[in-house]
Parts: sequence; structure tokens; C-alpha cells
Amino acid sequence: MALFRRNPFGHILFLKRILILVVGAVTHRRYRGFNELQIEGSDIIRDLPPTNVLFISNHQTYFADVVAMFHVFYASLNGREDSIRNIGYLWRPKLNVYYVAAKETMQSGLLPRILAYVGAITVERTWRAKGQDVKRDVNPNDTENIREALDDGWVITFPQGTTKSFKPVRKGTAHIIKAHKPIVVPIVIDGFRRSFDKKGLRVKKKGILQSLVIKEPLQIDYENESIESIVEKIEFAIEQHPSFLKVIPPEEIETEKELDKLREWKVD
Repeated sequence: MALFRRNPFGHILFLKRILILVVGAVTHRRYRGFNELQIEGSDIIRDLPPTNVLFISNHQTYFADVVAMFHVFYASLNGREDSIRNIGYLWRPKLNVYYVAAKETMQSGLLPRILAYVGAITVERTWRAKGQDVKRDVNPNDTENIREALDDGWVITFPQGTTKSFKPVRKGTAHIIKAHKPIVVPIVIDGFRRSFDKKGLRVKKKGILQSLVIKEPLQIDYENESIESIVEKIEFAIEQHPSFLKVIPPEEIETEKELDKLREWKVD
């Protein structure tokens, strides 16, 4: 029955559509009201194929970043030009947009579980669990789920795996790119850390100008390019390569270690 049609992960699309409408309506003023979201590159979204697109982005909060991206994607596909004005676009969402998120984060409460139903591909982090450093093998089910999501639609991932700035890009994203050959679209966000708490659920400060810049797809030689080369391309594309510390104001650096690195670059 069409009303109960499901996606490859068993989610009922009618229910997912309702949740998108509710979550979108509740969160809209966070990006156009309490704060303003400046958007660039929405025309790139409209030119993408319906499946096998991987968005890579830096990460500043658990949830506010990805919710903003959903707003921008839906608005762009419904004819908005670098704008999320008039939330009528929520009535016509692209239902096959997914995002990669840590399983323990998405199981941490009712609201995260609701957001997970909207489109999360939950994975077990191989380097961290319950606030502790760990080291474990990649769960093959996780990589298979990402493949299924790419086959079905678009996937958003945060290749640093953390909300902290200038952390290394993890090689897993490069392996996914080599294996599945998606179109890779970089996104650079800013202002979310100042606007929201770490989870991205509570507005911390009003009047902040947030930005979301969608860049042209990366040029990648899937067959011959090395994992290391792809990792470096990702770092530059999402503006998280150490060289970008040169242009970051000291007050926006999160840790003493990052501040020391900035001083080194300025001396050079």
C-alpha cells in the first residue's frame, strides 16, 4: 500500500514526511528569525543527480548543522535561490536524504531518535565510545548501510567525526569515496557553534550570522588517486587543513593546542 511505502532502512515514508514537516517548522526560526543563515551555492544542489551524492562538511554541533542542510536542500530543490524564505518547501521534501551519525548519539533520548528517523545512518565509532578512547574494527554493516543510502539518494557525512575544529579527516570517508565513486560535494559551515549549544538543540545566542557554503563537486580520480590524496582534498575543501589556521581569529580557536598552532603559522 502506497501510504505505508518504506525506504531501504524500513522507515515509513509517510511518517518520515510528517516528521520532516514538524521538525522543519519548529526549527525554521533558528536559521531565519533568532539568527540568520547566509547561503551560497544553492544552484549546485539543483544540478545534482538524484542518487550517489556524498556531501562532506565540517561539523560544529550535533544536530543544528544537519538540520540547516536539510532546510537548504529542500528549499533549493523547490526553487529558492540561496534562501529558506517561505517554509512551503517543507511540503515537498526530498525523502532520500540521509546523514551519518554516531549510534550512541542518536539513541541518547527521544528527540535524537525522532531526528534519526528523519534520515540518520547510525554507525559505531571505531575510535571513541561513551566519552572514552577506544580502538575497534569497522562494523561491516555500517559501510553496507552507507552504500545502500548512496544507492537510494544523497548522504551527508562529517569526515572529521567530531565537532572540534581542525581535527584530522578520518580515512574511512576516503575509502567510501574510492569504493562507491559518488559525486562529492563539499559544504563549509560557520556560526553554528556560536549560535547553539554543543548538541545544537538550544539557542545559545541570538543575532548570529550563520553561513552555509556549498562548493562545486570535487574532481577525484577514483581508480588511481591515493587515500592520502583524497583525505587532503577533503581537508582543503571543507577548510579544515592546518593551513587554514592562518586566517582564523584567535578568539575562535577552541583549544590551547590550536592556538599554539596558529601562533606557529603566524611566525612562519
